[in-house]
Amino acid sequence: MTQGTALITGASSGIGAVYAERLARRGHDLILVARDFARLKSLASSLSGDHGVVVTPLITDLTSPADLERVLAKLRTDAGISLLVNCAGIGPNGPLLASNLNCLSNMVQLNVDVLHSLTATAASAFARRRNGAIINIASAVALLPERFNATYVATKAFVLALTQALSAELEPHGVRMQAVLPGFTRTEIFDRAGIDISAIPADMMMDAGEMVDAALAGFDRGEVVTIPSLADSDLWEQHERTRRDLGPHLSLKHAAARYRLRGETR
Repeated sequence: MTQGTALITGASSGIGAVYAERLARRGHDLILVARDFARLKSLASSLSGDHGVVVTPLITDLTSPADLERVLAKLRTDAGISLLVNCAGIGPNGPLLASNLNCLSNMVQLNVDVLHSLTATAASAFARRRNGAIINIASAVALLPERFNATYVATKAFVLALTQALSAELEPHGVRMQAVLPGFTRTEIFDRAGIDISAIPADMMMDAGEMVDAALAGFDRGEVVTIPSLADSDLWEQHERTRRDLGPHLSLKHAAARYRLRGETR
């Protein structure tokens, strides 16, 4: 029996293609969204033959408003879709100051604007049906903003914050959210960005299959945030406790005493 339909963006290669295989293995019918017609058709044929599920390729350029609207309409109207996996995204090919502004803007459009439209549309549709889940692929650099291209880091921090905020909002509606924060993952993104993958220490590079398997294990455990390489979960829990402890101090009637001008009293 089918487990419902999963719509996966960026599905023709890399992390998206691995999610497609793993979810087909679990019995999900699939809608695969990507631009590469030949690869998407080949993957759809292979997965349907191997796993006996219905796989629908949806050839789409998500940066095209018309193409994006077709996917959004599918999310709004197809009651069989119960899982959205946002894998589509692009990375940088250097630091911000060495990057072309158009390239940075394109990154924001796909990593933030498109993902936000897909997530918000699916969230509304799933909430009405009181069923569904959304998996957003962020990045570990969302927690290490000083270590990477500033625009890319900011896009992934957006994904993390959006997922955490929506998780709280959607919980009463029976809809689940998960943000996955992989570190370096062996995919074609490095070739497309012109980055020599051999320059990255081997012990920092995870295979895409292992990463997705860990992410799905975290999903099965009900995690809102999954960091596939993090062995000590207490480190994340400590981070979250510290963040929550800041809450009562972030919006008060008066500025903190340490910011008062010398000699000023209140």
